[in-house]
Amino acid sequence: GYDGKGQVVCPAHTDLAEAWRRLDLVPCVLEEQLRLDREISIVLARDVDGHVACYPAAENQHVGGILDVCWAPAQLGPGGQESAEELCTYIANQLDYVGVLAVEMFIVGTDVYVNELAPRPHNSGHYTLDACTTSQFEQQVRAICNLPLGLTAMSVTGAGMANLLGDLWAEGEPRWERALSQASAHLHLYGKAEPRPGRKMGHITVTSATAMGAGNLARRLRRQVSRRG
Repeated sequence: GYDGKGQVVCPAHTDLAEAWRRLDLVPCVLEEQLRLDREISIVLARDVDGHVACYPAAENQHVGGILDVCWAPAQLGPGGQESAEELCTYIANQLDYVGVLAVEMFIVGTDVYVNELAPRPHNSGHYTLDACTTSQFEQQVRAICNLPLGLTAMSVTGAGMANLLGDLWAEGEPRWERALSQASAHLHLYGKAEPRPGRKMGHITVTSATAMGAGNLARRLRRQVSRRG
């Protein structure tokens, strides 16, 4: 499944047969549903010589199985970023991967579960466009062209990103000026011709003094651009 599609939640074993029918009886993966404390992700790049550069971890919040808002740097506690980088670097090395790779992780108590590997620039790394020395997109080009990897340090203390789904266009073109009146806001539209509910049409990135504050500001600005508001 992707962005909540191709997935069915089964509260009980008796629901499995109906869930399978809803998925057209195709081969499926049955996963245990975890009670997450939170989800984080790290975007990294690895070049052909095995050099790895990791970005600060982002904390992610989903709505309906789709990434809604994320903020960076995630607060991981002493040594947390280093431990996460070590795990993600190990994965990239074992795969002999070249390019940008996103590693999503569930935190459940003191346990960390690798949830997904995305072999590409990733939604949760979009904040790097406006908040890091080298964006994940430039880093992808550097990695696959055998150029030196760029610096991944953040140039601000906190960054947040809110996805813009097609639902925002229900009453017409959103009022982007309401978001862009905030000096720290950056609007990125993907040029997709048809806005559909649940379709990612763009994102808003903001910077702020704290990561969570930036995430909250991105969420608030997205709400303000809606013509329903």
